[in-house]
Amino acid sequence: MSDETARQARRDRVFLVVVDDSAERAVALRYACLRAAKSGGRVALLRVVEPVEQAEWAGIEAMMQQERREEAEALLNGLAAQVTEITGGLPILLVREGTASDELLSLLEEDPRISILVLATAADGKGPGPLITALTGRLSARLSVPMTVVPGNMSDEELERVT
Repeated sequence: MSDETARQARRDRVFLVVVDDSAERAVALRYACLRAAKSGGRVALLRVVEPVEQAEWAGIEAMMQQERREEAEALLNGLAAQVTEITGGLPILLVREGTASDELLSLLEEDPRISILVLATAADGKGPGPLITALTGRLSARLSVPMTVVPGNMSDEELERVT
């Protein structure tokens, strides 16, 4: 492999973080950013918006779904500043509608840029969380990229050391 090919492969390495509302999301995000910064890769942020329950009127349902999407975009834009500060590059921002596991697996099948999925366990020691459990259990055969599972209680100093 030539030097240019090796540099391109590093630039093409995309670390995907699922942006949920958990406290450990911050640990997964920081880990992915540090790894991307040190390897010359990029970070992608995926926010999955759950579908709105059937509303009585279609107009209300559409408005509620639009509000959820706008909230997701605002959250990702806020996190993008953090990613840019750590990595020096702009992240890939993705919003999808559906269930987290289904949308994540569909994205991994559709987007060849994604090289590594980064998730964190619950910081309170209450287990790996439903997404990690599903991806290492019943959905493991559909996982098409390596998954890095970071302990959710790691400090910034520990993350610096291991990345």
